[in-house]
Amino acid sequence: MKPITRLRRRDVVDAGLWPESVSPLLRRVYAARGANCVEQAQPRLAQLLPPDGMLGLDAATALLAEAIAADRHILVVGDFDCDGATACAVGVRGLRLLGAKRVSHAVPNRIVHGYGLSPALVEELATLQPDLLVTVDHGIACHAGIAAARARGWKVLVTDHHLPGEHLPQADAIVDPNQPGDAFPSKMLAGVGVMFYVLLALRRRLREAGAFGADSVPDLSVLLDLVAVGTVADLVPLDANNRALVAAGLRRLRAGQGGAGLRALIEVSQRDYRRLTAADIGYAVAPRLNAAGRLEDMALGIECLLTENAAQARDIASTLNEINAERRAVQQQMTDEAQAAFARVSIDTEAAPMALCLFDDDWHPGVVGLVASKMKERLHRPVIAFAPAEPGSQQLRGSARSIPGFHIRDALADVAARHPDLIERFGGHAMAAGLSLRADAFDAFRDAFEHCARLALTPELLQADVLSDGELHAAEFDRAHAESLRDGGPWGQGFAEPQFDGEFEVLSWRVVGERHLKLELGRDGLRLNAIEFGGWDGNTPPPWVRIAYRLEPDDYRGGTAVQLVVVHREAL
Repeated sequence: MKPITRLRRRDVVDAGLWPESVSPLLRRVYAARGANCVEQAQPRLAQLLPPDGMLGLDAATALLAEAIAADRHILVVGDFDCDGATACAVGVRGLRLLGAKRVSHAVPNRIVHGYGLSPALVEELATLQPDLLVTVDHGIACHAGIAAARARGWKVLVTDHHLPGEHLPQADAIVDPNQPGDAFPSKMLAGVGVMFYVLLALRRRLREAGAFGADSVPDLSVLLDLVAVGTVADLVPLDANNRALVAAGLRRLRAGQGGAGLRALIEVSQRDYRRLTAADIGYAVAPRLNAAGRLEDMALGIECLLTENAAQARDIASTLNEINAERRAVQQQMTDEAQAAFARVSIDTEAAPMALCLFDDDWHPGVVGLVASKMKERLHRPVIAFAPAEPGSQQLRGSARSIPGFHIRDALADVAARHPDLIERFGGHAMAAGLSLRADAFDAFRDAFEHCARLALTPELLQADVLSDGELHAAEFDRAHAESLRDGGPWGQGFAEPQFDGEFEVLSWRVVGERHLKLELGRDGLRLNAIEFGGWDGNTPPPWVRIAYRLEPDDYRGGTAVQLVVVHREAL
């Protein structure tokens, strides 16, 4: 089954006022995304929202300042995804920059400890004898773990960005822009962004207390490469504030000023750091870092981010690259199995369930999120993929991915309210969430979740839209326009990468690799190279096609070459 796909053009809006350096094409693209001036389209660090209004910052910075002044042991507890790893590295490096002498870090093992600050992890951390725990990218749902830590006499500072439940944990301080009563204007920060903001506020507190001389105020901008990677990897919407953070981090990486670990990951990903884009982070750099937490232990990924030794960074990056290759093989096998399982129960599009819950005893809990994401893309339906928490376990870990119009975290909350005994714990966002439940509760949960989806989803929502920025003129199929589009970002969630549509003649075609389709297309006297990744379906392309595509510089051919990257194709 394939989703019903509709190619739609974005609304044409007033292009606003722009300097001549911004091409008419880029102005049109920006305006379609609600940006009508350079300040909105390309926000700089000077426009960054101040920390004022973020609830809990006073208590958080007081805890940290006191711990630094008393030389207490601060333990930063990360998470096993890319956002959590970069947030952990930002916390450790930032606190050291601000004068903390005793800073260490820890991260849960997905298989051994489960998600976040659990009682099992707290028991293991006792040997480190921390005075203050700082959670990054988690904690807002870790009630039991926080209670266990405080019972040992430790202070706990939660920094998180996930949506809270009905009750907040009993931490000493909580900084989460999504907690009730928080007045910070942007709710879109990733976990790494929240930790960066805590450091900004802490630096201000210490500066006002006279901790630094006029010429010795620590430069926290050196952490922005990590902030950019974590923000892009976590797929949070790139509002103006996040775009300012990501753009600043990309500028550091393109200038070769990133940390040794990120430079090594870029190199092993075979990307050119001088032309690095947010898409390169999302599709090449972040997966290699994420692979450590999915199949092995994210401690290795965090070590890569913290090291300043270039040779050590290259060795770790090489290991992460190998783990990522293994992750891709596991993911492909699981996705194929999920597709086959769905094919056995689905007759046609109309008979397909509104939402899917998939489970296999042999699946790996570290890859179910990727399986859910792939299946969601293929079927355009909310998908939750489950695996045993560990081999033979009666505890299931699930990862959910959703489509626009269906808030997956709220859907889980609705199921939990209607069936209090089904879900043991859950958390997340509108588009992604995680949960745990007993194996014997799977069938009942699946029925309850599908019922929730039937009540909320409409045929319109189940129709996948491919949004286009319209047609390109013949003179715009050139290197200058392709580079301006590439460099006009950062593009990403909520600020979509530009793509266009048009009708083309298929002059020639061939298959490269296993399933990629190379095309030579004709239009207005032009002959244009195009590629559709995974586009070979065994059928000869028709003589004429309508496609949606991205215009990109063709760095493989070099010179003035460009190529069209096809994202949707239909016969004429």
